[in-house]
Amino acid sequence: MTEDTPRLRRRNFDPSARGALDGLRVVDLSRLVAGNLLTKVLADHGAEVVKLEPPEGDTLRAWKVEGISTAWKTWCRNKKSVCLNLKSSEGQVVVRRLAASASMLVESFRPGVMEAMGLSPEALLELNPRLVIVRVSGWGQTGPYKHKPGFGTLVEGYSGFAAVNGFEDREPVLPPMFMGDAFAGLYGASAAMIALRAAEGEYGRGQVLDLSLFDPIFAVMEPQIANWRLTGRRKPRTGSRSTNTAPRNAYRTKDGGWVCLSSSTQGMTSKLLASIGRPELLQDERYATNAARLKNWESLDAIIGGFVAQRTMAENLAHFDAAGVTIGPIMDAPALEKDHYVAEHESLIEVPDEEMGWLPMHGEVPRLSGTPGILARPAPKLGEHNDEILSPALGAEELARLRAAGVVHG
Repeated sequence: MTEDTPRLRRRNFDPSARGALDGLRVVDLSRLVAGNLLTKVLADHGAEVVKLEPPEGDTLRAWKVEGISTAWKTWCRNKKSVCLNLKSSEGQVVVRRLAASASMLVESFRPGVMEAMGLSPEALLELNPRLVIVRVSGWGQTGPYKHKPGFGTLVEGYSGFAAVNGFEDREPVLPPMFMGDAFAGLYGASAAMIALRAAEGEYGRGQVLDLSLFDPIFAVMEPQIANWRLTGRRKPRTGSRSTNTAPRNAYRTKDGGWVCLSSSTQGMTSKLLASIGRPELLQDERYATNAARLKNWESLDAIIGGFVAQRTMAENLAHFDAAGVTIGPIMDAPALEKDHYVAEHESLIEVPDEEMGWLPMHGEVPRLSGTPGILARPAPKLGEHNDEILSPALGAEELARLRAAGVVHG
């Protein structure tokens, strides 16, 4: 690192930290991204999230980079792990014991699996009438696709996202990250808290949340169907351009970087054109209005792109920032790791880690002024909290018996 490279703030875990959801127990049987992101939101605000993992562990643990489970470490901080053979009838009894005193249960099995294990919503709600049950699946608990595997890739294609992503003369482009799962996890966290509020309030009872991966990403694609019905035209793939406003694109700088620029209002377009020394373009009928600019985007982009290409990244940012124009750098991981804003805003922090020394991860999102998120513990080792969680629920003698029988592992 150079002297002007900011250092990420180093923070230690504090097991005594308490958040706004302190006292809320969440039994988490989910796997991979959507469920784990959902419960991460809750854990970051103090909920006791108990991961019930099979002997091989949550499949998220297997996503390793250079032999290290970075996804597990970052998405499962603040959680606890119990390792249990869920295929055994006695393991299923343990789930019922834990669900009986929990506030929430999250699962992401294919529809019908919970019922086959004797853990149907009806059975769980009979044990605990105020239990909030979140069921994450690819296509929902009902309908003709309920039997299909639930992978984010499928819903990213089915929702209409891939069809509008990329360039028109090339193949549709799927997102290079877990977009479908992430939208479901974030939608699910808010929906779970709505259901919890209802259970604790006048409604007074638990309920089942049918959370498909499809619906959240389909919802954020609004208003694609309304626009289609109005126009009869399919939204084209336009790369980084917008079909609503112009100019808007990614432009290459003199030193090989990229900047992104958006002028979604007439006032911002006026600032932009003045800043590049071309204010007269607003008097040109090709560029005078947004509708005209959308029709003539190529020639306008050539003008803007030419200006940007003559300057380095730093020169462009300084120039346009001084003019109040909405422009910014297109960042990658190496740039983000040493970025002043990211460090000073604590969007990234570093925490102690046995394998990496210091592990970079995201800070709290969102930030609450009165009840901020917590950093209580690192992502758990498999079965790390067996005794802490199961001894009070089962008793030491029963726990020892189940451990000897291979129902509890670790």
